[in-house]
Amino acid sequence: MWRFRDFLPLTPGEEPVTLGEGDTPLLFTPRIGERIGLPNLWVKDEGTNPTGSFKSRGLSAAVTRAVASGARTFTLPTAGNAGVAAAAYGARAGVSVRVYAPRTTPAMILAQITAYGADLRLLDGHIGDCGRESRAYAALSGAFDLSTLREPYRIEGKKTLGLELAEALGWTLPDAILYPTGGGTGLIGMWKVFQELRDAGWIAGPLPRMYTVQAAGCAPVVQAFEAGADHCDPWPDPWTSASGLRVPGPLGDRLMLRALRESGGGAVAVPDTDLEEEAREGSHLEGIDFAPEGGAAIAAARVLRNRGVLSPEDRIVLFNTGAGWLYRDPVELPRS
Repeated sequence: MWRFRDFLPLTPGEEPVTLGEGDTPLLFTPRIGERIGLPNLWVKDEGTNPTGSFKSRGLSAAVTRAVASGARTFTLPTAGNAGVAAAAYGARAGVSVRVYAPRTTPAMILAQITAYGADLRLLDGHIGDCGRESRAYAALSGAFDLSTLREPYRIEGKKTLGLELAEALGWTLPDAILYPTGGGTGLIGMWKVFQELRDAGWIAGPLPRMYTVQAAGCAPVVQAFEAGADHCDPWPDPWTSASGLRVPGPLGDRLMLRALRESGGGAVAVPDTDLEEEAREGSHLEGIDFAPEGGAAIAAARVLRNRGVLSPEDRIVLFNTGAGWLYRDPVELPRS
């Protein structure tokens, strides 16, 4: 992603903390498209990033800037994938990272966090509970807080999602983007860079309609959008198997809601049964390793097609924000 360094917070001659993140494939998915009545459907597969999710982008940028400014100890709460990325980029930079995660986080994700040498602290509850503990530790120890939107640079890394889309489509943009949304930095970053590209004269014409996708068991952005509110009320008792969507009170709520409305998009919640089924079926049909969040995007596309919001003529991009293998429990293979 750092080939876009002129759009990113990097000083002349500076080398970023990188593991080769970005440049993920944009894949045409005709069989999924045929199944749901959207023949011009594409998937941006973020599961091919070095740490298995789109979180690689934001944490590469955040750790780069923080280390350059002298930080040597980090902390953050996570719903899962951000913890893996923070641990990996902390190891790459040679600094220490403490990660607070819900005890219900998928076992494979927790194993990856510890594999990179992070100090993993498990808590009962959700990411909001982890955030309180992480901030308390930062205040006590002086560790740098890497949590979503409490520093400015994770958003800058997420801008490269939009830059890669524009590049792959010949400096045009799709009609609609469906983005699985927990903390919302990917959606916010893309909407920011689309405006930067337009202002720089790199693209012309209307910007994509942006759609937030959430799970029915944790849908604060959908609830706020449908109510016409400018902020989210915390979601009580959040639960979904798509752990990246289990964010009951996103700090970027106002920015997300503004992007949805400015773009003429919307917000959709889907049940866990649907997102899990679509992830399985999508993987079988296209050979893409869909995480539950990616399954949620497919399920939401079906809902929007049935409502007439998306049409067969639309060029649509769904995001698979992480790799499905991170959500699978390790199994013992039979011995021959």
